[in-house]
Amino acid sequence: MRLLITLARKYPWHSVIMLLALLLAGIAEGIGLSALLPLVSTVVGSQAGGGPNAAASGSGLEKTVTDTLAVLGLTPTLGTLLVVFVLTILLKNGLVLVAKKRVGYTVAHVVTDLRLALLRALLVARWEYLLRQPVGALANSMATEAKRSASAYLRGASIAALAIQALVYTVVALLVSWQTTLIALAAGLLLAYTLKRLIKKARRAGVRQTELMKSLIRRLTDTLQSIKPFKAMGREHLADTVLEKKTTRLNKTLQKQVLSKEVLKALQEPLLTILLAVGLYIVLVYWRLPLATTVVLGFLLARIVKQLNKVQQEYQELAILESAYWSLQDTIHGAEKERESALGTQVPSLQHAIRLDRVSFTYGEHWVLQDASLTFPAGLFTAIVGPSGVGKTTVADLVTGLLRPQEGKVWIDDLPLQQVDMMTWRRMIGYVPQETLLLHDTVLINVTLGDPELSAEDAEYALRAAGAWEFVTAIPQGMYSTVGERGDMLSGGQRQRIAIARALVHKPKLLILDEPTSALDRDSEEAICETLQQLSGEYTILAISHQPALMKAADRSYRLQNGMAVLVEDPSAANAPSDEIEDDSGLSGQAAIVPGTGG
Repeated sequence: MRLLITLARKYPWHSVIMLLALLLAGIAEGIGLSALLPLVSTVVGSQAGGGPNAAASGSGLEKTVTDTLAVLGLTPTLGTLLVVFVLTILLKNGLVLVAKKRVGYTVAHVVTDLRLALLRALLVARWEYLLRQPVGALANSMATEAKRSASAYLRGASIAALAIQALVYTVVALLVSWQTTLIALAAGLLLAYTLKRLIKKARRAGVRQTELMKSLIRRLTDTLQSIKPFKAMGREHLADTVLEKKTTRLNKTLQKQVLSKEVLKALQEPLLTILLAVGLYIVLVYWRLPLATTVVLGFLLARIVKQLNKVQQEYQELAILESAYWSLQDTIHGAEKERESALGTQVPSLQHAIRLDRVSFTYGEHWVLQDASLTFPAGLFTAIVGPSGVGKTTVADLVTGLLRPQEGKVWIDDLPLQQVDMMTWRRMIGYVPQETLLLHDTVLINVTLGDPELSAEDAEYALRAAGAWEFVTAIPQGMYSTVGERGDMLSGGQRQRIAIARALVHKPKLLILDEPTSALDRDSEEAICETLQQLSGEYTILAISHQPALMKAADRSYRLQNGMAVLVEDPSAANAPSDEIEDDSGLSGQAAIVPGTGG
């Protein structure tokens, strides 16, 4: 019930209305049930020749009801009692509907708020933290765990409703015969305690299900992303084997859940039937209660038992589902702990240059940069080249502040990056990632990303600057044409130009491109290089590549090797073997290590 209390505190208004409606519904039902005993007595009395007012001669609860009706000026006839019973039940159902409506609102809020909380926590988390998180597990948390958490709240609300109903039935039953009711309740509690182990098993199975589902989704995501090489090498069976093992383990856990639920249902009904039969025998044979009292009491006890059965079943479901909520909360809190600090408050201008001054950076024990110094002059096109894994993308991440060096500093003009307002700085950057992912939407949306502050004119400016306007206008619907899933309706070069336009639409000062030509043919590569040359001067451009064409197009180029940054004086040196470029004491005439000042 900890989950229900937690969510009730989080949504107090909805929870108060729900509980108040359920309580009033219970009172209404209690009034209706109180009229049940004199109603049955009236029927039995009429059949026995006692007349329609036979209930008036009763005692206890019957007398209380009839006296109350008399105060209201009503005669406790069969018709009157039926009207009271029907009206109270109608009122009860109306109030229950109000409660369910509020529960529905809360369930929707739980799903939405949990997903938004996770998304916001991830968006403000440090980049290093995000790199360690499996996408599949996060997707599972966003979709499955959030939904299961809402279902847990729904089960908890159902428990509250059932418990209130059971309480009402119990109060009325106590007024009819407190001895019989107490004995029945004691027997029911003993039965619930006996079956408690099944709920514990279900809870453990629920926790295990959450863990296994995370693992399965993580592996499934990885497999789907790698399905092309698997198929190309005829090794689909390897992926299938791993997934089959994980699915089998998950199925075993689900089987345990189903078994515990069905065993609970199978044991409840016969045991409770036995208890009810024994109780009726004692009441009729030994206590010799009146027939009307016995009928009503039997009805009430049967309802109590039924509600308590449902409470136990719903609690079992809650025990299975609540692990998803706590798992999701752990994910959210973990991301919140990794919140990216705001750094400084200074606003950069980027009028002179960006400098990396004697910067060192390591991933674990692997140093990708060691005492490296680079300078990216404002208004020029600078290329960083080198084979994969030498730290080219790391340099870009350091410039954007996504990563922070273990040693050395990054400067924006005369401001160290740790003193800069990071959000302001990043809004000055246009970024084109290595893998161009376009939305299944229009060209306009792909360029503006739906930003309400950007107009079609802004998109047109960006498309023209990126050299994409000509082919976009040739499409039947122009900017309003759909590009297809992942941009499949466009060529590689066209997708890249759309990505460049997206980076330019907010008019940045710095344009960073990560391998912008790696997946393009020669003609498209040359066209992109020509576009970047045209943009040089208007923008400060930093391009990462292992392609010599990009370096030839740049105003200046660096080669990364052995953790060092080498300023390439001759573009043809970009493809030279590593041993042709030595340290600062023995360089060929083609390259020179940049001094520590980065100049």
